[in-house]
Amino acid sequence: MDALDAWCQALPKTELHIHLLGAVLPATFAEWAARAGMPAAEADALYARDARPKGVLHILRALEQRLLKRPADLHRAAYEHLAAAAAQNVRHSELFWNPTGTAHLFPYATGADAILASFADAAAEFGVSALLIPAIDREDTPEAAEQLVEWMAAHRREGIVGLGIDYRETDRPPELFWRAWAAAKRAGFRLTAHAGEFGCHPRNIRTALELVGVDRLDHAYTAVEDPALLARLRDSAMVVTVVPTNSHYLRTLAPERWALDHPIRAMAAAGLAIHPNTDDPPMHRVTPARCWAMMARDFGFGREELRRFTLNGVRGSFLEDAAKRHLEASFAAAFDALEFPSV
Repeated sequence: MDALDAWCQALPKTELHIHLLGAVLPATFAEWAARAGMPAAEADALYARDARPKGVLHILRALEQRLLKRPADLHRAAYEHLAAAAAQNVRHSELFWNPTGTAHLFPYATGADAILASFADAAAEFGVSALLIPAIDREDTPEAAEQLVEWMAAHRREGIVGLGIDYRETDRPPELFWRAWAAAKRAGFRLTAHAGEFGCHPRNIRTALELVGVDRLDHAYTAVEDPALLARLRDSAMVVTVVPTNSHYLRTLAPERWALDHPIRAMAAAGLAIHPNTDDPPMHRVTPARCWAMMARDFGFGREELRRFTLNGVRGSFLEDAAKRHLEASFAAAFDALEFPSV
């Protein structure tokens, strides 16, 4: 481990953009595949990530439709993720879960309680806090999204704080689900949305801001195509979670230009409040420490920029204000005690 990798390992971190099923560890995936009778070669091919990856949605669908069997599987996935994250000095994590994808197996409340129990176990054992954000499956119907919000309102839990939206964005803009968004806001949930992820038109980001009224944005890369939108995001100081290992840009940008042309670089230069995340860490073959090392080594961000990104992660979290203030002070002190290496 070189000096930068060691520094990134020691850095106090939040993870605000993690998909629960995308955090399933390879050994756990293989075990569940064998349990479901899936041939090992098929399981290995599903989990493979090539140099120019095609994304992970097919893996998440396999988990939902074939491999998950019981609420304890959700507990295990969340617990193992938090254990691995805590070992990387992640102190707070916020996980997306698509309850409609597991509704054929067990009720919403049963799955939610299993995940929240894992959060309590991980907090007691590793000292890491976590919050759960149920997410709309945008490849499903608007009615399914409304049903999800009804479940959330009917089965309130302290650790369930907001509503998100994910899966394939192409041809599935945020406004399709306006009734679900409005119901969630009325019920007092925070809102965040994947928008501008797959090279889609920046209007999806505008819709998330103007119609949905999100509190946070996920990805939002195509904002760089709209100078007025970019300025609006800068002036609002809204936190935008970004993913250095996002498969769309690894696949579509030339390897020698990837770090130079990636929207993350332009977003930071424009003054957006970005915060780097791992998204689907084992499937992206990334750890929190490596994610931050990529921000320094590949994108060229220096100490003060990384400090700002670190504190953005606290400010953009859905923690209560008192917890945010405590965590921000702790992070600032820990960051300032670290000697930044030459890159």
